Amino acid sequence: MLKDKIILITGSSRGIGAETARLAKKYGASVILHGRTESKELKMLAKEIDSPYIFCDVSDEKAVMKEVKKFKKIDILVNNAGINPSKTFMELSDSDWRKIFDVNVMGVVNFSKSIISQMIKRRSGKIINIASIKGCNSVSGKPAYAASKAGVIRITSSMAEEFAPYNILINAVAPGFTKTDMTQQTLSPKIKAQIKKIPLGRMADPKEIAETILFLASDKSSYITGQTINVDGGYTING
Repeated sequence: MLKDKIILITGSSRGIGAETARLAKKYGASVILHGRTESKELKMLAKEIDSPYIFCDVSDEKAVMKEVKKFKKIDILVNNAGINPSKTFMELSDSDWRKIFDVNVMGVVNFSKSIISQMIKRRSGKIINIASIKGCNSVSGKPAYAASKAGVIRITSSMAEEFAPYNILINAVAPGFTKTDMTQQTLSPKIKAQIKKIPLGRMADPKEIAETILFLASDKSSYITGQTINVDGGYTING
């Protein structure tokens, strides 16, 4: 499905990013991994799927540009890197707000800016941004994280309109509750109650999110742009 395509996946040392990398490799893509640091998990995955990796803080524009310049061509970018501190409005400090937006929003901006020029020259490319159902109006969530993911959804539609003339397709995937390390660390009684309301009766497996991401990355989605696809087991049906 992705034969001869080069795909860069940010935040791919674990969780949804790692499963997307494994599946992309299975589908024939050349995968470039990314982590914030040169972690053991990142190096192990690189060895497992025989792929190169880069590491940098996604909020550092200069560092992002430097790392991306190592590759002459990237066909597909998956902006997956993100953080989700479980703090209420009154618990969030000014630095908390800035860090969450620096990673979740500016990370998308920085990596997209570093790659989109080469996509414009080729007049082709795919960018998939990982949002969250927490960014939807109908779903409650911690304010800073929810606001940052709502921002990702709006950035996606705005970029899609701007770059459509260059045949660059930009979409988002908004996962629902998914069995990842990040989710396990934030399983409060409130979240457990929300999970019980999922029509399919369970959380998603990371691979199920990865399948949707890679559908959007493939040529099978050649007439889809500016969209956010909720992959949530039906949670937002009544939203």
